[in-house]
Amino acid sequence: MSEKFSLKDHLFNREKVTYLASLIKSAYPKFEDKKFIKKTVEKFPELELKQRIDWIEQKIEEFLPFEYEKTLEIILNALPDELDPNKTDDDFGDFILAPFQVFIVKNGLSKKHLKKSLRALGECTKRFTVEGGIRYFINAFPDETISQIKKWSTSKNYHQRRLASEGIRPTLPWHINIDFDYREGIDILYMLFADKTRYVTRSVANHMNDISKIDSKLVLKTLALWKISQKQNEKEMDFIIRHSLRTLLKQGNKQALAMLGYKKPAQISVKFGKISKTVKLGEKLEFNFNVKSHADQKLMISYYVYFLNKKNEFIPKIFQIKKCDVRKGDILELSKKHMLKIMSTKKLYPGKQAIQVIVNGLAVTDKIFFILTK
Repeated sequence: MSEKFSLKDHLFNREKVTYLASLIKSAYPKFEDKKFIKKTVEKFPELELKQRIDWIEQKIEEFLPFEYEKTLEIILNALPDELDPNKTDDDFGDFILAPFQVFIVKNGLSKKHLKKSLRALGECTKRFTVEGGIRYFINAFPDETISQIKKWSTSKNYHQRRLASEGIRPTLPWHINIDFDYREGIDILYMLFADKTRYVTRSVANHMNDISKIDSKLVLKTLALWKISQKQNEKEMDFIIRHSLRTLLKQGNKQALAMLGYKKPAQISVKFGKISKTVKLGEKLEFNFNVKSHADQKLMISYYVYFLNKKNEFIPKIFQIKKCDVRKGDILELSKKHMLKIMSTKKLYPGKQAIQVIVNGLAVTDKIFFILTK
């Protein structure tokens, strides 16, 4: 049996630490690279992923000069070549460089070091994304940091342009919240939505999706203005709109559906087929149904699973099945196998559960019940 994949061991291991040490050694010949590698790696077995990043940063401080500005200069000189400027997407860089931004946040988050720290983050992000680190500076020094972010939004380097969007997202996963008015962020996104790089426009769309959860009207209005401006090509603008509206689409927002050509209600009829009578944790809930179209139209077909909580209340969660264009008279035969996984974030309780088919944001079937057993 093959060993289970370990992300922390893949991203942070002896080989990666040795590479990091070689970078630092090239910038600071006095660096005791062998001792650094030994002391860093020996504690890895007891550390999780985020802990390894912090631990490496501590060892960097231990083996480099104590003064912030001297160490920062070494780090900047140790940075590898910038990431390939010809790539257009999913180019996060090497995670072993993450401890550098931790060092900057930990030691350079002060008025005295502000300019040099922001400059350093701007250089680091060309090698590894620093959207987590910049958020500390937004909270501590909002005016100066946002001013720098606006400059990055017009940078020739697309990693800096992406940082201008990603760093100020209202709800950036895995990172701290920021005290920043999301409406001010729209002005920055106006500088970025017409970008030619998918890595940037994906961030813009994720940012807009965040805002849609707190101000849907602003998102819909802004996307409409962007589309009318014709500053972005049609295919990429369609991607930005679809990706920006994914939460509103799940919620059945009528304006969001209309913007993408989904009429509400859809002109269809649905016939349910079979569904599993009993399902245990670790097994699949299986069901099938037919959708007959009564017009030429676009359909977005999803389904709700209504899970029981400990209070014996139904909590719905939506899952997408299919997006398609259909002609009048077309019949879609659809089936689904939904795995009931054991999750650390959500406990499933035995008893009656339910599913419901959703087409273009509206429920088109009564709830169909199944039994979840222990």
